[in-house]
Amino acid sequence: MTDSTFRPAHWDRAYERPAEAVSWYQPSAQTSLELISAAKVSPEQPIVDVGGGASTLVDGLIEQGYRDITVLDVAQKSLDVARGRLGAAAEAVNWVVADITTWQPERAYRCWHDRAVFHFLTEAGDRDAYRRCLARAVEPGGSIIVATFAEDGPERCSGLPVQRYSVQQLQDELRDVARLLDSRREQHRTPSGGTQSFIFLRMVRI
Repeated sequence: MTDSTFRPAHWDRAYERPAEAVSWYQPSAQTSLELISAAKVSPEQPIVDVGGGASTLVDGLIEQGYRDITVLDVAQKSLDVARGRLGAAAEAVNWVVADITTWQPERAYRCWHDRAVFHFLTEAGDRDAYRRCLARAVEPGGSIIVATFAEDGPERCSGLPVQRYSVQQLQDELRDVARLLDSRREQHRTPSGGTQSFIFLRMVRI
């Protein structure tokens, strides 16, 4: 693992700016919500948002009636931002501060969502640890949604190198634990006005 990939202080510093100013900010996590809907995850089934931080996905899930939501991030400050934004509704969410490469999930989830964590794992050992965690955390037949920078996406993010993927390459990385169902490309518009190419894979846990 690179020295600062999952160092909490690195990511806490990223949130010294307003959450709406970080490059990965989305006013609405529309693509993720559509893929969770396509996976037919019901409101009472457990969902974990890996690296969710201050993402607005949790807002959308609550609005749609989901009642068993876990948001995991290595940076406490990012989770504090989301909790403050949600107000009283935050009490219904399970907030977890953890490094995904060392997290020991205590339960099984029906849906695993990760937008922009996996592409920071530039070392094979870290990707192995991620897959082991995913295999423990998702029940057989459960849904896995993973988004990374596409082949034409940025080479770095938040001062760190990333691994860019084609659909086939990302599928190959996860094929031991998941089977591909469908994929999408997204052009993410950053708060500064730039664009970043993402791919989203919706998979099923085997």
